[in-house]
Amino acid sequence: MSDIVPTAAAAARELIAFRIGRQEFCVDIMSVREIRGWTPATPLPRAPGYMKGVINLRGAVLPIVDLGARLGLSTSEPTARHVIMVAHIGGRTVGLLVDAVSDIIQLTEDAVQPTPDVASDQVRTFVKGIFAVDGRMISLLELEWIVPESEAEAA
Repeated sequence: MSDIVPTAAAAARELIAFRIGRQEFCVDIMSVREIRGWTPATPLPRAPGYMKGVINLRGAVLPIVDLGARLGLSTSEPTARHVIMVAHIGGRTVGLLVDAVSDIIQLTEDAVQPTPDVASDQVRTFVKGIFAVDGRMISLLELEWIVPESEAEAA
């Protein structure tokens, strides 16, 4: 009986859920280093539209990606209520601007449904799957595709 418990615990993942507009998303909690309040970013010339700019994070330059704009959702001007999730993505540290962080979810892989076939290829690139928690539909994001390496180097 003790063999079953570790297996079930190993299959569960912790995800951090957040909102962008009315939609909820989540990412693997292990990729998020910290969550901090919005700090105005210094814009960079010729940066993609979803790049808000850069901020100083304890002496390091941190590029800020407006995650809503990157996903093609409507965006608003950041306020004090917005947050930056500092995430480690493919060897880089990037700030992801979101409306709010809602909670931490424990989830097993079998609870994640595949992205529906009606979604475009671009959506399936970002969204690894969808699941329901307490009547809410939450999309699981693939952070590796949020900021491709070539664009991260430009930032």
